[in-house]
Amino acid sequence: MNPKITSEHLSHRAVVYIRQSSMEQVRNNLESQRRQYALRDTAYEMGWREVEIIDEDLGRSGASSHNRTGFLRLVAEVSMKEVGAVFCLEASRLARNNRDWAQLVDICSLVGTLIIDHDGVYDPRLLNDRLLLGLKGTMSEFELGLIRQRALEALKGMARRGELFTVVPAGYIRTRDNRLEKDPDLRVQQAIKLVFTKFAEYGSARQVLLWFRQEGISLPVVQYGLEGPETQWRLPVYNTVLHILQNPIYAGVYAYGRTKTVVRTVEGRAIKLRSYRVPQEEWEVFIPDHHEGYITLATYERNQKQIQENASMKGTCSRGPARKGKSLLAGLLRCRRCGRKLHVAYSGRQGNVPRYACRGAAINHGTAKCLSFGGLALDRAVEQEVLKAIKPEALRATLARQERLYSSETEHRRARELALTQAEYEAERAFRQYNATEPENRLVAAELERRWNQALEEVERLKTELKKAPQHCPDPGEFAYLLALAEDFPRVWHDPGTDKALKKRIVRTLIEEILVDVDEEQALIDVVIHWAGGYHTTLKVKKNRTGQHQHSTSREVVELVRDLAHVASDREIARILNRLKLKTGKDNTWTEGRVRTLRNYQDIPAYSPQEQARTGWLNMAQAAEYLGISPMSVRRLLSAGIIPGKQIVPYAPWIIRKEDLDTEEVKSAVSAIKAGRRSPLPEDPHQIKLDFPSM
Repeated sequence: MNPKITSEHLSHRAVVYIRQSSMEQVRNNLESQRRQYALRDTAYEMGWREVEIIDEDLGRSGASSHNRTGFLRLVAEVSMKEVGAVFCLEASRLARNNRDWAQLVDICSLVGTLIIDHDGVYDPRLLNDRLLLGLKGTMSEFELGLIRQRALEALKGMARRGELFTVVPAGYIRTRDNRLEKDPDLRVQQAIKLVFTKFAEYGSARQVLLWFRQEGISLPVVQYGLEGPETQWRLPVYNTVLHILQNPIYAGVYAYGRTKTVVRTVEGRAIKLRSYRVPQEEWEVFIPDHHEGYITLATYERNQKQIQENASMKGTCSRGPARKGKSLLAGLLRCRRCGRKLHVAYSGRQGNVPRYACRGAAINHGTAKCLSFGGLALDRAVEQEVLKAIKPEALRATLARQERLYSSETEHRRARELALTQAEYEAERAFRQYNATEPENRLVAAELERRWNQALEEVERLKTELKKAPQHCPDPGEFAYLLALAEDFPRVWHDPGTDKALKKRIVRTLIEEILVDVDEEQALIDVVIHWAGGYHTTLKVKKNRTGQHQHSTSREVVELVRDLAHVASDREIARILNRLKLKTGKDNTWTEGRVRTLRNYQDIPAYSPQEQARTGWLNMAQAAEYLGISPMSVRRLLSAGIIPGKQIVPYAPWIIRKEDLDTEEVKSAVSAIKAGRRSPLPEDPHQIKLDFPSM
């Protein structure tokens, strides 16, 4: 018997700890299980009468003590001095990290428990044995890290070749030569295509989900079982639709490294989380055109941008989804004072009148809101700018500029191709010179090798530039199709049946964002439109003043009616306003009743001849009666400037001060008229004068 084993050790029970790292090993590596269970017979042979087997950690990794209840129970029994020896096949069975291993060795050293494996018996109280146990634990931890590193590098090597497939999503199958092909089931293909078609139509993953649920259309889901992958049909949930839209494999792209493992410490234990997504530019492998896709790469990138913009709770830069509300610019407006997004609310009898307000500071900090204004005028103004941008004339100018750019790019590409041909020739020539030199002539060989490497670097640089250069040319058929759409666009836009959400998506395609500020004194909205092409448009949009609404009569018309009421009746005022082509707030012509309603609403007194006479003002008829001549004669005297008068606006009645009729000039003109001489006719500024040559 080993001299390290004493009667005190034999008086306590021995514990055989059995562990395998995965359930696959438990099912297939049966020889390892037999060897570990055979340690019980070894313990009996060494003299122990009571042997306990702890095998509840079968199928669990030894990288940590987390979820290893058997190991924790072993440590507890050892610390209570109930165990004389711990049997294990090797140190890696007990722990794969130094923390758990050192804890067990320290406790065994304190209570005098032996650690026995197939190499021998170790007493942790002995310095030499303690050193050997420490080395075994370090080697066990290093071995696990080495195994992981080898496996990870092998996986990355397969991924760089585009051959690593842990899970193949619905719509694809893996061939025997490790390639991806579309599922031959046409029903599966049609269902996957339908997801992308509906997303292009609705622009929202949730709206796509609601459509599938409403129509009762199922989507394919791949389930992995003992017999391999199996396609099942289920009504989709939100994550099913989102995973199809976000997976680049449907764009024909092989990608690896889209997520990273994040390790966090929870209650002293390391917990791995695999939900951390990384940006596309940080993916380790990105191979376009790897296999046949359901959509193009450009469509995939556009979909990702749309999904990101739809996330309205992901920061102030997100525009949110295009909803079906009446407001055309929801999500596009930003306050020029504080930079926050504007909120939209609805009012009116039917709740369809949008109102924009910057309430970010009020919500977050309890301060006053920056600005607030009704949205109808701004929506109409931006709508007009959008229609102007899509006019056929504007589109022709854009397409002509695009053709010039394509022509310029073609010339640049041709120049790059010629430069690449020349560089390849220079590299081949440098190689021949280097290959022809004698190896013993090291100075010459080193210089020629440097020139060869420099030529190869130039070739690679030109190839990279050539790959980045655009390769497609404008299609005249596409231009003609766009022009035809532009011709028909205004009719479709103004059609009552056109979906409001579709209009918003069109606006968002053309406009990145709109900066707004309000000038309350001038009742104007200062607008800066940032177009998608990088251009900016500045607008000043009139807004209703406080107390006004969209059908309020303009302030200028109200003030004009206020002045005309001193000299004209309601019927005459209506005639004057109609001749001036002025309209009511509801865009109607004026009538006597509408003028009366406006006066009553604005507290404007009605016309009174007595009040006018009291103020000393006469109209043309009253002046004619006072002078004893006809109204036409008075008009001629007014036009000639003999009688000074005043006319508020064109077509309004003339008003004359009574004292201006008592001047000597007026009396002389009136006497001449009464004597039979006609008053001078007014000159017409539009009449062409005839000039006769002198004889």
